[in-house]
Amino acid sequence: MIDAKLLEILCCPETHQELRPAESALLDSLNRQIVSGALKNRAGQPVKEKIDGGLIRADGKFVYPIRRNIPVMLIDEAIPLTA
Repeated sequence: MIDAKLLEILCCPETHQELRPAESALLDSLNRQIVSGALKNRAGQPVKEKIDGGLIRADGKFVYPIRRNIPVMLIDEAIPLTA
């Protein structure tokens, strides 16, 4: 889980929108897609490693993965949530 103080200062590196923690149902869905090989990141590359958590951009278009309690705040690593 992301520390609340850290979450207050983190923002989307592209748009500077606020971020909120992803719900466990969304994480379960994303991890199922990762296991099946169906999930791609913003750069179009398959996401191969399951995520422990995620930070959703305020507009709901992307989630930044959290792996081993570290948010991956790279634009190309963001996972699109809309088609």
